[in-house]
Amino acid sequence: MSFAGMMLVGLALDLAFGWPGWLHARIEHPVTWLGAAVAALEARWNTGARDRRLIAGAITALAVVALAALPALAVQWLLPAGPLGAVLGGVLAWPLIALRSMHDHVAAVAAPLAAGDLPGARAAVAMIVGRDPAMLDAAGVARAGIESLAENTGDGIVAPVFWGAVAGLPGIAAYKAINTLDSMIGHRNDRFDAFGKLAARLDDVANFIPARLTGLLFALAAPRHAARALRVMLRDARNHRSPNAGWPEAAMAGALGVRLSGPRRYDTHVSEEPWLNPGAPDPGAARMRRALTLYARAMTLLALALLALWLV
Repeated sequence: MSFAGMMLVGLALDLAFGWPGWLHARIEHPVTWLGAAVAALEARWNTGARDRRLIAGAITALAVVALAALPALAVQWLLPAGPLGAVLGGVLAWPLIALRSMHDHVAAVAAPLAAGDLPGARAAVAMIVGRDPAMLDAAGVARAGIESLAENTGDGIVAPVFWGAVAGLPGIAAYKAINTLDSMIGHRNDRFDAFGKLAARLDDVANFIPARLTGLLFALAAPRHAARALRVMLRDARNHRSPNAGWPEAAMAGALGVRLSGPRRYDTHVSEEPWLNPGAPDPGAARMRRALTLYARAMTLLALALLALWLV
């Protein structure tokens, strides 16, 4: 069975339908099921001394990954060979790919920003970033939206598709479990530093190749500025606080000719982050729309790569 074909079908279904509201109302979403398991285990086991919480967190991470991957493996064994199996597998992979919702969430920020509605843009960007939107000016909103688009293209689309193409349904299911674990417990604070340590490290490893692949896709999607995008990515990506997020964000900054990252305010503190592509101007609404175009081109390249692998 072609796992690449399976992922291509999943991409096509998500592009066409997203995750329909009526379906969400009936069964919610597979990621919410994983989230409920993580929350239940964390509430029960994240107690006691640091060493105990470190072990309990590791067991939680491995248990949740197994909970996602083993049923997916069993289902994959039951799929027929050939194109029919790829189609059926693609239907099952569909909810684990965020192609359409990624575009829609960022477009919801760009529209009010272009109309001069800063409060509306702040409200929309608050849905996709953790920083304090009340402190953001128009440039800050644009940076936050573009950074979210770049980073989440990696871990919301390219990474699950990559691991699905490598290992099929178990690969994409295991990745989404790891990513959910990281988003819920992989934080460096008093509550999660020990309990979420393995979850955070697993996420770093799982996103290592996809993050760099995402940066490459953004560069290739901007052929007139590909050299600049690659140069900025190779120079600035390692300055990012994340070992992976800097690669797609720096490539996006270079492709658009803007600066990203930099200092940002969260609820209780200011994080003094270095700039990606320092010296370039701040983005505005026009560059946000350009980022969405770049995103569409990069995802087209991803789909073409999957098609080529399927046909080989």
